[in-house]
Amino acid sequence: MLPEIFGQHFLYVIMDIDIKQNTMGVPHYSSPDQILLRKEYEKYSEIRYLIVNELKENIEHLITEIESNPVVSARIKNFHSYFSKYIRLLKNGQSEPLITDLMGVRIICPFLLDLPAAEGLIKQKYKITERDEKTHGTHKEFCYESIHLLIEIPQEIIKKHGHPGTDIIEIQIRTILQDAWAEVEHELVYKAEFNPFDEPMRRKLSAINASLSLADIIFQEIRDHQKKYSKEMGKRRETFFQKIEESTDSLLFTAEALKNNIEASFTEFEAENLDNIHSIDDLLVSALSAHNQNRFNEAISKYTRILELKPDNAICSIIYKHRAMANFACSQYEPAIEDFSSALVYDPQSYKAAYYRGVVRSVLKQYLPAIDDYTLSLTINPYQSFCLFRRGQAYYHIGDYPSALADCENSLALEPENRSASKFKNILHQKLKM
Repeated sequence: MLPEIFGQHFLYVIMDIDIKQNTMGVPHYSSPDQILLRKEYEKYSEIRYLIVNELKENIEHLITEIESNPVVSARIKNFHSYFSKYIRLLKNGQSEPLITDLMGVRIICPFLLDLPAAEGLIKQKYKITERDEKTHGTHKEFCYESIHLLIEIPQEIIKKHGHPGTDIIEIQIRTILQDAWAEVEHELVYKAEFNPFDEPMRRKLSAINASLSLADIIFQEIRDHQKKYSKEMGKRRETFFQKIEESTDSLLFTAEALKNNIEASFTEFEAENLDNIHSIDDLLVSALSAHNQNRFNEAISKYTRILELKPDNAICSIIYKHRAMANFACSQYEPAIEDFSSALVYDPQSYKAAYYRGVVRSVLKQYLPAIDDYTLSLTINPYQSFCLFRRGQAYYHIGDYPSALADCENSLALEPENRSASKFKNILHQKLKM
């Protein structure tokens, strides 16, 4: 009687192998019964398909909190691959080959730091029986890296679909580049059993792998820098917009507008040695950091240093906008207007620079030039509720209430939840006695 092929835990395939002594005294092993193996393999095919796809969906939902949106795929090892691996394990001395990757889920992440994040989420949800940070490949100089986790299939899934012949499923976690190299290496080297004796060919494969590994590191560095930049930009915008609200809305909603206009406070600072900063990106992050900490003179100095490096027009426009905001924050309004004007020279499509210049002119009660700036901004990008609202305020201050109401209503159409615009609309209705 043939033994059971699929055990309770793994794919234990116990072959009817006769060990005999040949004339040389070397053990002889009979060939595995491929027909019997295929029959038992196919017995669980439908169940494995249902289980691996449910786990894939669960893991996709689990990792949604990773902002880079990793891609999840699932696969079932086909019989040819299963049988080939079974033979390899026999050749390597396993009399009872243990195959743990019959079912697999792969998580492909854009960045290196996404890997521990994905692994941490898997650990929270599933019971891990084995972890291996593998370095795969036929030749170590062009192998690939990959995190492999063996997890127990949750009992509720097994009860739902039936037992798949194994309690274990493999989860692989890689970056996009690690996965790309793994696929190529598998086809060129591992699957084809290719042994590149030619030294130039070995160097080429090794160089490609090293380049991909370096690219992963550089992508992560860029991502880290991007996050730091975005964080500082967010803080800077919040401070800037707060002053806009305090400097313009107060003209409408309080009687002592100018008295309540908040002036920026200055703090002493110890300037960094700018000679140690060689990258425009690093210098910009440093300037933004100083800006966000209300060290406006330092920020203005660093923005000026960047402009002295003569970057391209797009960067110049951005830096002029930043420096204008710093000038505005410390109530240096004329320099702010000049910088916003320079930003428009370097980028005539910068609708934000036009809008911001209009805001500064509104603070100075230069309402007609402010209306021109707002109109320029809306010509470039007409879908700006905040710009329509500000232009409506400027119209209000010159007594053009119908135009102010039209802008206010258009602003509310784009942003119905804007309480300031709703309050402004009520003021205009009273003025027009509607």
